[in-house]
Amino acid sequence: MNRTARWLLLLPLLLNLSCRQTAPLDTCIIPQPQETEPLGGVLNLERPLHVEIESPDSEALAAWIVTTGLPLADPSREGQPVRFPQLRLACSDDASLPESEEGYRLEITRRGVEILSRGEAGLFYGLQTLQQLYDHYGAELPCMRITDAPRFPYRGLHLDVSRHFFDKEFVKKQLRMMARLKLNRFHWHLTDGAGWRIEIDRYPQLTDVAAWRRGATWQQWRDGGHRYCRRDDPEASGGYYTKADIREVVALADSLHITVIPEIEMPAHSEEVLAVYPGLSCTGKPYATGDFCIGNEATFEFLEHVLTEVMELFPSEWIHIGGDEASKQGWKSCPKCRERMRREGLASVDELQNYAVHRINGFLAGHGRRLIGWDEILDGGLAPDAVVMSWRGEEGGRKAAAAGHEVVMTPGSHCYFDGYQDNPTTEPQAFSGYLPLRKVYAYDPAPDAMPGREWIRGVQANLWTEYIPTPEQAEYMLYPRLFALAEVAWSQPGQKNFDDFHRRALDLTERIRRAGYNAFDLAHEAGERPESLTETDHLARGCRVDYATRWRDQYAAGGETALTDGLRGSWSYGTRWQGFLDDIDVTIDLGTTKPLHEITADFIQWFSAWVWLPMRVEIAVSDDGREFRTLATLTNDYPEEAERPEYRAFGWQGEARGRYVRYRAWRNDRPGGWLFTDEIIVR
Repeated sequence: MNRTARWLLLLPLLLNLSCRQTAPLDTCIIPQPQETEPLGGVLNLERPLHVEIESPDSEALAAWIVTTGLPLADPSREGQPVRFPQLRLACSDDASLPESEEGYRLEITRRGVEILSRGEAGLFYGLQTLQQLYDHYGAELPCMRITDAPRFPYRGLHLDVSRHFFDKEFVKKQLRMMARLKLNRFHWHLTDGAGWRIEIDRYPQLTDVAAWRRGATWQQWRDGGHRYCRRDDPEASGGYYTKADIREVVALADSLHITVIPEIEMPAHSEEVLAVYPGLSCTGKPYATGDFCIGNEATFEFLEHVLTEVMELFPSEWIHIGGDEASKQGWKSCPKCRERMRREGLASVDELQNYAVHRINGFLAGHGRRLIGWDEILDGGLAPDAVVMSWRGEEGGRKAAAAGHEVVMTPGSHCYFDGYQDNPTTEPQAFSGYLPLRKVYAYDPAPDAMPGREWIRGVQANLWTEYIPTPEQAEYMLYPRLFALAEVAWSQPGQKNFDDFHRRALDLTERIRRAGYNAFDLAHEAGERPESLTETDHLARGCRVDYATRWRDQYAAGGETALTDGLRGSWSYGTRWQGFLDDIDVTIDLGTTKPLHEITADFIQWFSAWVWLPMRVEIAVSDDGREFRTLATLTNDYPEEAERPEYRAFGWQGEARGRYVRYRAWRNDRPGGWLFTDEIIVR
């Protein structure tokens, strides 16, 4: 056979090999790396890896490598020739490496593994990727080259330990998972009205009393009158972190390249402080308010002493001061606050809060720190170097970014993990809202069209714990949604693909469940409310609706067509549900008189969102739109105080005729209570 013929015979085989080498790799890495290039071949790890580290802090990296489960050779081989396979980690200024010190290049060949980065954080993250590959492939790693770097420098998780206290071991366990997901900021919500959780030497009452309460859960404490008790009370529940505990957590976080950002709430959400130091409130009385008195110099003396001890424990450049949801009511009549406003030339209580924020900002700046707060710190004007954490939607963050302020995006719509992740009627009690994995994954904190998008420093998941009393439930709410947030924070939007991510999330969920994390069972997710997935056809679809009482604009759904457009609401009351703050009284014109067999509408009860089922429903029909015949009067038997969400249909079935259908629903007597319905179905 001539040479040309042999090449022609080999050509299909060579093409096939080439295709196999360039096919996408099933890496199962979360978050998704920027670039993954197959190199062909396999690294066999039946022989252990010989570790070489060229880094200023090689001891920390060496200590982490031991925990990965990778097969490692005996390290006592100093002075011996290099042997293979090798695991080499090196800091390098190679121009081809990602510019970020958190970026890295990982190369797996038949001779071993090399991880290069401009910084130690990058080497550490390269190891996280290698560990995930080893967990997935075992002793035969496919040869590849991964070049990777984060989209955002701030990739965060917030944990509220005030509503329910979680001990240091739980916190450390979550830090280890954060590291695996390449998250690098732990926002520790240490103080709030439900309990003070950090030891402050100068103010022992904060941990002798304000850290303890009667009632094992936040709900029991709430229903019992929001009272605190001494730590030796037989009914006391709660707890706090000693300074030794905090140093231990901070040291672990530092070894995992995680910065711990403490939050000390001010000027509101401070009921626990003012219960034990009532002189710092406007009334001077305990249990009267949660707002500090801004006119009182003793308030700033207290806050500065607390922050001084906090700064001694936390090396973080950013210190979170809360700044959200101040009622400000007491300030309007408080003589000290009014005098402060007169002296400082402040025109409103918003400006008074702004004065307090600016003053604390100056104090922190004097100690080389920066203030970060929730987006209410924008009210009245923002200190030039303060950082905004946008939670009330994105508006505050967009406004701050457009003005050149650094912003961390954490809107409740996509980042509040205290919402339900599956069918709210079957999931453990949560707060409000429906936030499935898909919705978290879809979030983009800095879309191309956003003005000032270069000021968006990152994104953060928030876990508030009013309805999360146990460590097991906290993990259940975090995972796997935190996987999605990690990919939002690290990976470029163009790389994201939910179906591929879901496959990887299923794999990682099962792995961490076996490792002792109580993750949500993603494999058996029920998904969205079935009624919302398809359009509903019925006699009233497309018919005109006359509103005797009008919906509220923030929950308009489809406006005047919402109740007859065939579109049903999802598990979330914020989508396709029309909201009313009055009784509902609407009339549908069917166009002609028709035989009727069913008239029904769905309603929601969602206690934490102040949404209730109707007290009473009346359904009537008419031939002329003036004289109506009542078909049914229905009453609700679901308790108003029930905190679990409920979805119920209130309807009539039978035999009747009519052209006009009048549907009335009466709301309960709670001030500010809502009614939500999605469609009036007529058959």
